[in-house]
Amino acid sequence: MTMKSTAERPSTSLGHSMKPRQLTMMGLGSAIGAGLFLGSGAGVQAAGPAVLISYLVAGTLIILVMWALGEMAAANPNSGAFSVYAEKAMGRTAGATVGWLWWLQLVVVIAAEALGAAGLLFTVWPVIPVWVLSLVFMALFTAINLAGVNNFGEFEFWFAILKVAAILMFLGIGTALLLGLLPDAPSPGLGNITGNFAPAGLGGIATALFVVIFAFGGTEIVSVAAAETENPRHSVAQAIRTVLWRILVFYIGSVFVIAAVLPATSASLASPFAGVLDAARIPGAGTAITLVAVVALLSALNANLYGASRMIYSLAQREEAPRFLSKLNKARVPMVAVGVSVAFGFIAAVLELLFPEQILPALFQLVGSTCLMVWGSALVSQLILRRKADREGTELPLRMKGFPGLTIFGLVLLALIFAVGFSSPESSRQLVSTIILVAAIAAACKIGAKVTASRQGSEASWLPPK
Repeated sequence: MTMKSTAERPSTSLGHSMKPRQLTMMGLGSAIGAGLFLGSGAGVQAAGPAVLISYLVAGTLIILVMWALGEMAAANPNSGAFSVYAEKAMGRTAGATVGWLWWLQLVVVIAAEALGAAGLLFTVWPVIPVWVLSLVFMALFTAINLAGVNNFGEFEFWFAILKVAAILMFLGIGTALLLGLLPDAPSPGLGNITGNFAPAGLGGIATALFVVIFAFGGTEIVSVAAAETENPRHSVAQAIRTVLWRILVFYIGSVFVIAAVLPATSASLASPFAGVLDAARIPGAGTAITLVAVVALLSALNANLYGASRMIYSLAQREEAPRFLSKLNKARVPMVAVGVSVAFGFIAAVLELLFPEQILPALFQLVGSTCLMVWGSALVSQLILRRKADREGTELPLRMKGFPGLTIFGLVLLALIFAVGFSSPESSRQLVSTIILVAAIAAACKIGAKVTASRQGSEASWLPPK
C-alpha cells in the first residue's frame, strides 16, 4: 500500500508523546459517552428489546471498519486518517469531503456531550443552570486540549478507567438483579425481552439503528490519534484489538440489562443506568451512576474535541482549510483548530438558555447517519489501497484478515443499513439530509480547490523564470 500522504509531517509537527495505553483508552473514551448513557434508553424506547439487533448489526460493521482503518493507519499514521486515505484512494475532493464531514459531525457531538453532561449533573445538583454548566465544561476542556497531547492523554486515560469500572459494576448489579440474587429487589426475569421483543417492528429497529450508530461513532478516533503515538504501528494494532471487544461487551451487555429491567414505556429510560440501579434498590447507586455518566460524557467530549481539532489541522495542512488553522502553540497543539472546533459548543450552550431542553434532542438527530458516510469511505479506501499494495508487492505492517471478502461484506452491510433506514420515515429524513449535506460539502470542496489552484497559478505567473 503506497500510503505516504500528501501531508507529510513538517518540522513544526504535532507532538508524538501519546502512549499506547492512552490511545486504547481514548478509543473507549470517545465511544462510551452520550450514546451509551443516554442514547441506549432512546434505543430501547424506539425498538424495545429488539434494539439488541441494532447493536449487533452496528457492532459488526464497526469491527470491520476498525480493522480496515487499522491496516491503513499502521501503514500511514496521519492526523487526517481516513480523510487522507480517501484522498489517496478516490481523489482530493473525496478526501476533503470526508474530513469536513467528520469534523462537522464531531463539532455537533462535542456540543451534545457538554449539554448532556450538564443536564445529568443538574438532576442531582439543581443549583447551577444547565447552560452555565455547559459553558464551564466547554471552557475547561478547551484548556485541557491546549495543554499538550501527553497531559491530554493521561487525563483521558483516567477518565476512561473510571467509567469502565462503573460499567463493570453496573453489569454486575444488573446480572445479580436479573438472577434474583438481591434480597430487597424482585427479579424482573426476562419477561420484558420475551414478552414483546419488537413492539415497533422493523421500523423501530431501523430508528434505533441510527441511535446505535451515533453511539459507536467516535471509535474511529484511534486512527487519528495514531499519528501522535510513540510507536504507531504497534499502538494501532493493540488499541484496535482491545477497544473493539470492550466496546461490544460494554454496549451489548449494558443494553441487554437495561432492556430486561426497564420496559420500553418506562420513564426511567431517560436515564437508563440510574433507572436500573433504582430498580435494584441500592441506596445512592442511582445518583452515583449518574455522576459517573457525567464523567463519561465529559471524557467523550475531551476525546472528540481532540479528534475534531486534529482533523481540521490536517485539512489546513493539505490546503483544504484556511492555512491559519494549522498554527501550533508551544505545546505543539493546533490551538486555532481547537478554538474553531469548540466554538459551536459555546453557541449550543447559549441556545440552551433560549430554548431549554430542545437543543440536545435536535443535536442527536443531526449526526445519526454521518457516521455511515465516514465508515463507508474508510471501507472503500481500504479496498482500493490494499489492492494497489498487493499489485505493487508493498509490505504492510498490519494486514486486515479475510480481504477482500470482509471489506466487501462490510460494504454490503452498509448498503443494507441504508435500505432499512429508508423504510422508516424518521431515519429516511436523516439519510436524505446527510446525502444533501455530503453533496454540498463536496461541491464546496471542489470549488475551493479550483479557486486555490487558480490563485496559485496566478501567483506563479508573476514569479521570475528560474
